[in-house]
Amino acid sequence: MSTPERLAQILTNKGAVLPEWKGAVASVDRKLFVPDTVEVDDRPLSRSERPERWLTVVYGDLPLVTQVNDGKDLGDDEAYRLPTSSSSMPSLMLEMLQLLDVREGHRAMDAGAGTGYNLAWLSHRLGSDNVFGIDVDPVIVEQAIKNLAAAGYTPHVVCGDAEKGCADGALHDRWLATFTVPEIPYAWVEQTPAGRIVAPWGGSYHSYSFAVLDVRDGVAEGRFSGYPAFMRSRTNRPDRGYLSDFLHHQDDAARSTTALSPRDLAAEYEAKFFIGLGLRDAWSLLAEANDGSYEATLWLLADDRMSWASVDYVPGHDTFAVEQYGPRSLWDELEAAYRRWERLGRPESDRAGLTVTSGGQHV
Repeated sequence: MSTPERLAQILTNKGAVLPEWKGAVASVDRKLFVPDTVEVDDRPLSRSERPERWLTVVYGDLPLVTQVNDGKDLGDDEAYRLPTSSSSMPSLMLEMLQLLDVREGHRAMDAGAGTGYNLAWLSHRLGSDNVFGIDVDPVIVEQAIKNLAAAGYTPHVVCGDAEKGCADGALHDRWLATFTVPEIPYAWVEQTPAGRIVAPWGGSYHSYSFAVLDVRDGVAEGRFSGYPAFMRSRTNRPDRGYLSDFLHHQDDAARSTTALSPRDLAAEYEAKFFIGLGLRDAWSLLAEANDGSYEATLWLLADDRMSWASVDYVPGHDTFAVEQYGPRSLWDELEAAYRRWERLGRPESDRAGLTVTSGGQHV
């Protein structure tokens, strides 16, 4: 049966529930924070049409997309659908909260209010008066407040650009972001002067790390942890779209070969972290052949749509065909970074540190 107890059981069985969060997990009903229509595995799911399935995913350890394209109706069924808000995977939320190291009496900020589910957990633990939320989307803020009220919680939730910090300059002991940022805003450091910041971090090529930073004397320092997947900040967010939106001048592409298998690269998470430190303004897409051949093409696409590259994988081959076009040779940049990672001894991402000062951030 799909119930709040079922979700608690799933999370307990996975070892995700810490003793200090057990009460919040058991007490806050996720159903109150999920709209009647969500997207699961890129498909819409309606509560009215499939009520049992809707309850199953709500009380499962699954991320649920609750908004696409910033809530805008583009008036075209073929328009690219970019997920822009969600109810995060509960076990991932608990991982974030463990990294945040919340203690009784702390004032905590949740940047990116979403549905309000995470704010409810924090409110249950710390009391609503000690919990704050901020989101750039007024529709999301309004709905989160309603969801929280239905669950019996009243944290302070406002509309604003979280990357500029709180408009009132209030100080916090803990600052949590539930969207990915390419840089840690210094406003967060200033408003968490002796506390901890946890945020999904990275650029376009690789954005699957938590930055876990402790703040002291105006400087935030820490390391990277985990493998999270979150939506990107809406501030200066690069365009996304279909592959065809990024391809041009295919007949003019430069052709070469490489010994680096795109499939091996796709499996090397630690290499992708290192590559992403330099390749922050291009993203990748592995397109699988649909004929059972296990062939695939890895595409690299620049955020500015000026440059692209492709590498074709064929099973049993030792070299792979490369095509590149534009002012940048994206595959050459990627492979050079990969080889540097190998020469360094293939370090893992938790070997890297991050420092944030008033002058910027440094890895």
